[in-house]
Amino acid sequence: MNFIRRIPYITDLGLLVARVALGVVFVGHGWQKFNDQGHTATAAAFRQMGVPLPEISAFYATWVELLGGGALIIGVAVPIAGLLLFADMAGAFLFVHAGHGMFLARHGFEFVLVLGATSLLLAVLGSGRFGVDAFLGGRDRATRAPEGDRADR
Repeated sequence: MNFIRRIPYITDLGLLVARVALGVVFVGHGWQKFNDQGHTATAAAFRQMGVPLPEISAFYATWVELLGGGALIIGVAVPIAGLLLFADMAGAFLFVHAGHGMFLARHGFEFVLVLGATSLLLAVLGSGRFGVDAFLGGRDRATRAPEGDRADR
């Protein structure tokens, strides 16, 4: 697979696609909590599911999904957004989905597992060169190959 790393910008293009896809999913879920359900209904649903501090949790989930998803889409503060979204999905996993099983189970955990893992991956890798982060402060160190591991050698 080293031949893929030798194609200029391929890793950055992959990060772009992953960021935008994940960001769209999170913005959609955050928008649903904000616009369709509203804070009161979201908090009530969280309370019914046994989520601790449902008012605060509903606020956190709504705004982290909306703003964090938007941050992923444009590629700004990706490590921070990724960590916050990972924490959001860890909470969803632990307090709501873990007890329901996985594949094809009603409220199964495979979706939150993928969203959380991908959020963490982006937190570690950063935005790549096709994001606002790259224009503001140069490419993230995590997306650059270390000098001893350059693909062009």
